[in-house]
Amino acid sequence: MSSNTFTDQIGRTIIVKSTPKRIISVVPSQTELLFDLGLNTEIIGITKFCVHPEDKVSLIPKIGGTKSLNIQKIRELKPDLIIANKEENQKDQIEQLMQEFPVWVSDIHNLHESMKMIEDVGELVDRQQQAKTLVKDIVSSFDTVSSLPHPLHVAYFIWKDPYMVAAQNTFINTMLIAAGWQNAFQNFRYPVISEKDIITANPEVIFLSSEPYPFKEKHIAEFKLLCPAAKVIVVDGELFSWYGSRLKYTADYLKKLQLHVNQ
Repeated sequence: MSSNTFTDQIGRTIIVKSTPKRIISVVPSQTELLFDLGLNTEIIGITKFCVHPEDKVSLIPKIGGTKSLNIQKIRELKPDLIIANKEENQKDQIEQLMQEFPVWVSDIHNLHESMKMIEDVGELVDRQQQAKTLVKDIVSSFDTVSSLPHPLHVAYFIWKDPYMVAAQNTFINTMLIAAGWQNAFQNFRYPVISEKDIITANPEVIFLSSEPYPFKEKHIAEFKLLCPAAKVIVVDGELFSWYGSRLKYTADYLKKLQLHVNQ
C-alpha cells in the first residue's frame, strides 16, 4: 500500500498510508475538525472530552482523557494515524505511541498556526479542498471583527482555587487581541495569580471561561468583590480556545461580546 511523508508542527517527519482509514484523535478541537472535513467511518477512537459533534462522537469508542490515554485500548483499535497536540496531551504517552503508530502532533499558539494545522490535517486525511474552504471561511470571518478605538484591559480566567489566567503566548490571548482587547496580565502562558495580583492588575473586564474550570454566573459576585468597577462576564471557553473548525463560530461570538462589554 502506498504511503506519504509528512512533517508535523513540532518538526517531526512521519510516514502515513496515503489515505488513512483508522484514525484516532486525542484532541477535542481536532476531533471536531475531522468530522467537519467529512470523515465519519474513518474515526475509530476519541477522548471522553471530545464532545462535538454531539450526535457523532457518542458512537465512537473512547480511549481515556487527553492526559490519561488508555494505551492498551489504542493498541486494540490498531490506528493507522493518531492526531495529537503538544500542549493538550502528555509527552510521555505520545512518545510511547510514536514507537508503535504514526502520530501527527500540532503545536498552536495563534490563528496562523491553527489555519496551517487545518490545512495540514486536510492533506493528511486526503480532504485538501474541504480544508482550504474551511480556512478561507474562517479567515474571512475574522476580517469582519473590528478593533476597538479604546482597547479595554481584560483578565481571562481559566481556573479557580488557585486562580489561573490565560496570559501571553496563548491561543486565548490571540483571540483577545483579535477582538481589540489588551490582556491585563503580561505573564507567560497560564500563571497562578493571587487576589492581590488581581486587584493590582485592575482589569476593566473579567472573563470567566466555561472551561476548563466550569465558571458559572454564581462566580461573578466573587470577582466583583475584588474588582468592583470591572464588568464580569462568563464566556464560552470553547470559542476562545478551540483552534479547529469551531473557529468558524468565533468571529461572530467576539463581535457580540464586544457589544456586550461596551453596554
